[in-house]
Amino acid sequence: MVEVNEEPVPTDASIRRALRRAADGKAINAEEAVALLAATGDRLDDLLAIAGGIRDAGLREAGRPGVVTYSKKVFIPLTRLCRDRCHYCTFATVPHRLPAAFLERDEVLEIARQGAAQGCKEALFTLGDRPEERWPAARQWLDERGYDSTLDYVRACAIAVLEETGLLPHLNPGVLSWADLQRLKPVAPSMGMMLETTATRLWSEPGGPHFGSPDKEPAVRLRVLDDAGRVGVPFTTGILIGIGETRAERIDAIFAMRRTAREFGHIQEVIIQNFRAKPDTAMRGMPDAELRELAATVAVARIIMGPRARIQAPPNLIDAEFALLIRAGIDDWGGVSPVTPDHVNPERPWPQIELLRAKSAEAGFVLRERLTIYPEYVKRATEGWLDPRLAAHVAALASDDGLANEEAIPTGKPWQEPDDGFGGTGRTDLFASIDTTGRTADRRSDFDDVYGDWQEVAAHIKAGTNKTTPTDVLAGLKLASEDPAALLIPKNEDKAMALFNSDGSALDELARIADDLRKEVNGEDITYVVNRNINFTNVCYVGCRFCAFAQREQDADAYRLSVEQVADRAEQAWQDGASEVCMQGGIDPKMPVTAYADLVRAVKQRVPGMHVHAYSPMEIVTGAAKAGVPIREWLTELREAGLDTIPGTAAEILDDDVRWVLTKGKLPASTWVEVVKTAHQVGIRSSSTMMYGHVDHPRQWLGHFRVLAGVQDETGGFTEFVALPFIHTNAPIYLAGIARAGASWRENRVVHAMARILLHGRIGNIQCSWVKLGDEGTKVMLNGGCNDLGGTLMEETISRMAGSEHGSARTVAELKELAASAGRPAVERTTVYGRR
Repeated sequence: MVEVNEEPVPTDASIRRALRRAADGKAINAEEAVALLAATGDRLDDLLAIAGGIRDAGLREAGRPGVVTYSKKVFIPLTRLCRDRCHYCTFATVPHRLPAAFLERDEVLEIARQGAAQGCKEALFTLGDRPEERWPAARQWLDERGYDSTLDYVRACAIAVLEETGLLPHLNPGVLSWADLQRLKPVAPSMGMMLETTATRLWSEPGGPHFGSPDKEPAVRLRVLDDAGRVGVPFTTGILIGIGETRAERIDAIFAMRRTAREFGHIQEVIIQNFRAKPDTAMRGMPDAELRELAATVAVARIIMGPRARIQAPPNLIDAEFALLIRAGIDDWGGVSPVTPDHVNPERPWPQIELLRAKSAEAGFVLRERLTIYPEYVKRATEGWLDPRLAAHVAALASDDGLANEEAIPTGKPWQEPDDGFGGTGRTDLFASIDTTGRTADRRSDFDDVYGDWQEVAAHIKAGTNKTTPTDVLAGLKLASEDPAALLIPKNEDKAMALFNSDGSALDELARIADDLRKEVNGEDITYVVNRNINFTNVCYVGCRFCAFAQREQDADAYRLSVEQVADRAEQAWQDGASEVCMQGGIDPKMPVTAYADLVRAVKQRVPGMHVHAYSPMEIVTGAAKAGVPIREWLTELREAGLDTIPGTAAEILDDDVRWVLTKGKLPASTWVEVVKTAHQVGIRSSSTMMYGHVDHPRQWLGHFRVLAGVQDETGGFTEFVALPFIHTNAPIYLAGIARAGASWRENRVVHAMARILLHGRIGNIQCSWVKLGDEGTKVMLNGGCNDLGGTLMEETISRMAGSEHGSARTVAELKELAASAGRPAVERTTVYGRR
């Protein structure tokens, strides 16, 4: 039995004070929110009135005053097997109670077809979490049909529903990783997972409702909410009240949902669901959550989440108290099915839609049907919220206001990319005109929205400590001289940190040691490659907060190159003496899944001898997710198309505490490592990089070098390390006042020298970026551990858009002159450091 912790009952005075603040439009804190949950009688009426007013203001702002919505759906219980053991759940069961571990594809389609015939527009996929990890019967069923996992089968069934019925899948597969969300986003306009609670004790302590359920750990579920935001998935979440949580724990969960909604803007709907005890469960003796308590929770959630939030209470769990919940501030009744039961609450049938319409009208509201993806995201579909392969399906069922066209009849449509062509549009001369006319504006047009709430972003920054002693510095210099790579060992961390913080004569000595190592490994030659950068599109909605290159499709500086234009530039580069093209672009939602291989083939067909160095790990994982194939398979296909090596960009700092400040939606550090390791394993080598000088600190740099060293020890696939100082001028995170103004001169010297020292014996080539450092900075780094100048580039848009003032191209003569200024000869190399 769940034990509810005793907690003090808020006083009437505290409730009145909190009501006054809420009525005055002031933000309430957690303590005040807890007090409001205890409101009864007249105080409860006042609370509901305040919440209803906030809801009404939000509906007016959204252009649909007096409208309450619902989704007409079918419920598809793909599998009732689950690896979790929630003590209140009757949905999950055991294999011998089921005719089969999963519904067959034909059974799924039959349910969807019945729904389509009744005018339903949503196919709600509900299932247990990863049942194959607990139940051999589930593993066997999947194996027999050729599916690697439950999620593979979910994806296949979602595509089938789209193509054969036209219903829009809404996926509830439980806990998902960033990569899982990437892979499922192309097949579903929306997804969801209930947060349920943030009370860890209800998961960790015996007798708790989630004890023994690995997927119900609050930290894990909060990570899913954040990852859904990073991937740009319109997401539904919510809490379950009355399962043993305290009022304070309930409020903590609501604030947690608000935090992720503000940071990423992806929470399309919040469900406040009341616990109803069910027979034959461990919690059958628990009392149901009271409807007064439900109404108060809805109202407080409305006050905390604000007018733009869409808040729902399931209409089959409220004992016909429709008016009470509307007064409390809901604006949605959730999914209602004329075809299928609520398989999670089978004892409580859905209300008839006409009854729901009548009860809404009695409360002064018009009932409107919506789609599984909320209208706010339908209207912004081209901004990365909806995969292009779903655009036609959604458009066929949507009205002009983004709600459902209630007269539309779902029909199957091909799940494929639009055939309207890609590339050859926009400011395609930006690579040249960036150095003459410059960029149109210092920021993209959706600056205030695309990066999330800056205050929430700033709250994630973790300060570093710089405490070092002269003894540590001396010991660090001694170790750097005698056994450089040993500075990566944890027991020597204090010495490494002392060197990262060194200055003055100690820094001079550090640079000398680094340069001696450079002489030992590389001799006196300064190498360079004759290459051309080709950034084939700058349209991107990932929302990297450091990036000034990415543009919206309609921005004045946006462009897309066609395959032919990319091949033309590669051919021109070859004629100008280049041996390499480096191709990277934004994560453009309209880029066809075939385009990555097509670009490589086009270059190889036009210039067979050209080395193709292309696609960051972020581009690779995006392409694989779009294609629905494993990363290894995707990389193998690119290699067979002619891909030679990949840039190890998109690394930034390989520490997620930093990455989730720097980027809204880029791949996690672990996924970057997975992509790079896999590339090396299939015979595709890569560079390695680190971007520093923004919201990072030296301890995170050390961690980054440790990750790179670990990968190199395993694969040996890195060709070089490139240090990339943060260019701040036009970077959104700097313009928002969060990042500092780039790395200092001291930090630039330290990072390049420490790269040489820490990676000694693992990565022999250390490159400095003349684009970011300028000629004088490059000269100093070449005498402080670096042996490589990078390339001629011929065009460089990314750093120039960020505000770099050092040009976008260098001739061979200029690079030789730069090397000579450092007192050493310049030698042309290949991409993988052979001599030309």
